[in-house]
Parts: sequence; C-alpha cells; structure tokens
Amino acid sequence: MFYSIVGWLGVVIFIVAYFLLSLEVLCAKKTTYHWLNAFGAICLVCNALGINDYPSLTVNAAWGIIALFTTIKLKINQSKSAKSSKPKA
Repeated sequence: MFYSIVGWLGVVIFIVAYFLLSLEVLCAKKTTYHWLNAFGAICLVCNALGINDYPSLTVNAAWGIIALFTTIKLKINQSKSAKSSKPKA
C-alpha cells in the first residue's frame, strides 16, 4: 500500500509539472520544473523498487538523474551570470 501511494504521488507530480510547463506557468530554464521532475522520479523509483518493476525503475531513475543534472547545470549558469553581471571595483 505504501509503495502504491508513493507511486501515485510521483504520477501526480509529473503530470502537474508537465501541465504547468505546457501552460507556461513554469519554464524549463528555471529549476522548479526540474525539481518537480526529480521528486516525481524519486517517488516512482520507490514504487518500482517495491513491486520489482525494473523497466519502470530504470526509466524513472534516468529521468530523475537528468532532472538533477539539469538543475545543477542551471544553478552553475546562474552563478556564472550573477558573477559576470557584478560591476568591477
């Protein structure tokens, strides 16, 4: 029962993230969208582990890793642009 609830939570998070992206409430260049994808993927990986669904585990683990990688990349780019936009003394 626990794995099912966590899995459905992941589904809802994925759908909400994509829906908000489609409505242009979220932007793929902002970290919020990718954090939602990462959390949704973690939920679905937990569900897949609980029911031994290895194909689902694999695709959702990859999805989560991509989301985390993109979040890190966006943060690094934001830091670089913040440093370059500061006036030099």
